[in-house]
Amino acid sequence: MPEPRKRGRKPKPKTQTQTETESESETIMPGTTKNGTVASHSLPATTTNDSRSTSPARRGRGRPKKMRKHADNSSNDNHNSANNANSNFGHVASPERSRHGEGNDITILPPRWDSVAVKAVPSMDAVVKVFCVHTEPNFSLPWQRKRQYSSSSSGFIVGGRRVLTNAHSVEHHTQVKVKKRGSDTKYLATVLSIGTECDIALLTVKDDEFWEGVSPVEFGDLPALQDAVTVVGYPIGGDTISVTSGVVSRMEILSYVHGSTELLGLQIDAAINSGNSGGPAFNDKGKCVGIAFQSLKNDDVENIGYVIPTPVIIHFIQDYEKNGAYTGFPILGVEWQKMENPDLRISMGMRPGQKGVRIRRIEPTAPESHVLKPSDIILSFDGIDIANDGTVPFRHGERIGFSYLVSQKYTKDSAVVKVLRNSEVHEFNIKLSTHKRLIPAHINGRPPSYYIIAGFVFTAVTAPYLRSEYGKDYEFDAPVKLLDKLLHAMAQSVDEQIVVVSQVLVADINIGYEEIVNTQVLALNGKPVRNLKSLADMVESSEDEFLKFDLEYQQIVVLKTKTAKEATSDILATHCIPSAMSGDLKT
Repeated sequence: MPEPRKRGRKPKPKTQTQTETESESETIMPGTTKNGTVASHSLPATTTNDSRSTSPARRGRGRPKKMRKHADNSSNDNHNSANNANSNFGHVASPERSRHGEGNDITILPPRWDSVAVKAVPSMDAVVKVFCVHTEPNFSLPWQRKRQYSSSSSGFIVGGRRVLTNAHSVEHHTQVKVKKRGSDTKYLATVLSIGTECDIALLTVKDDEFWEGVSPVEFGDLPALQDAVTVVGYPIGGDTISVTSGVVSRMEILSYVHGSTELLGLQIDAAINSGNSGGPAFNDKGKCVGIAFQSLKNDDVENIGYVIPTPVIIHFIQDYEKNGAYTGFPILGVEWQKMENPDLRISMGMRPGQKGVRIRRIEPTAPESHVLKPSDIILSFDGIDIANDGTVPFRHGERIGFSYLVSQKYTKDSAVVKVLRNSEVHEFNIKLSTHKRLIPAHINGRPPSYYIIAGFVFTAVTAPYLRSEYGKDYEFDAPVKLLDKLLHAMAQSVDEQIVVVSQVLVADINIGYEEIVNTQVLALNGKPVRNLKSLADMVESSEDEFLKFDLEYQQIVVLKTKTAKEATSDILATHCIPSAMSGDLKT
């Protein structure tokens, strides 16, 4: 009986090309002859009419063709066994299929692997959730601590049985625990090192069970602009792991908020929320290219996140392995001026082909202060020429600030600096060191220092102290004198500090002085106050009848020495203060 005619376009007759293709695509299974006949013990050939194949066929015009019904169950069983026999290439990615002749016969061709896009899957099992209990010092009342609080962030496992996370995730920690993906156990962790400037912390776990079945994350190269990145972590909004994706949109020297420093950073458009801190950013090859650490929150911007790139991470790890502790990122202790104005270059004796930047000021505590001078023109650093705008070649078509070259060095490393001085070129070999701030950005986990006499609470000014006194906007609300020293003053010696009267604990002996708050102490009995310890030593050893404190704004405070020392113990007892000075001042 002739087969009923189906609707739709008639199948085209086979061309010579199709015939050749069909002959080339014949698959000879074990137990099958070349002409396609099946031996009694063999399986059917690859030609099948099953529409359940994992790769959809190209849809033709008109109604879809109906499936032919099998005559009996045995043929259906043979058909299923054919599917099972061919499952080795029936489940591969996007196999090609071609139609031949009439009906539903489909020949499965081997896939073209060169056309399959391969994307490596990040090692998400190496991403952990970090739980930390913080107990911050009370910088306004330095003899006590604030109420403890808990936080959660992200981290990831690296080689050497170590875990990387952000420094601000474990700052002022009293207990740190980590939990692996899919696990219900939290393991106690030990903080090995904290890099304040680069906002990276290194942890380890003593329990061997934690390290079972986990492969460490591998680091990749510095990505290029528009390279895809995937940020993995445990942000707010849920307890399970979260994945966000984006691209690298910018690469430059960034301001690290936690460390108050400027280092190389990546800007991405993937969402980085609270809790993402410390999580890895993977490239499309599944390798880590950075650590998520901060984002820009502003009404005028959207989806701007920042990642610590691999050069900074590797620098931190190698610094720890080399020195057994984090020693920091060195700097060139100078302030410089651009030389883009042609008249300025001529006046400084620069020839037409010379480029560089002019030194404005030099840190007195920096080693280079012994060889460099103000108005020197820095022409190159370690053989790399510096442009008039202070940039150096970075990658193809990119430039970056020359401080990047300095940050690639390690503390106590040497560098060759070429300068122009009085129209003559000089080369100096300079030993690099870390930055000594007059007002430190951090106290590296130590408790704040204080000294109390007659109810006057003296302390050294730090950025955390200003934040405690004036809030997050202390750069706008703090006294102008202190802000000027914070932004522009340079330490004249390594141990120099800004000592202030933080507050006055009211007592009979200090009547009239109650309103003195956050005022710098310049001298005691005519002797300059170099730091808090020198002030405490001078007061404790003073045999003068009076203690005369010279303060900022031409204020003075005068107390009888004997009466002030006798009143101190009663004031301490009234305010439940255990000691008149912090532990570091007793040594």
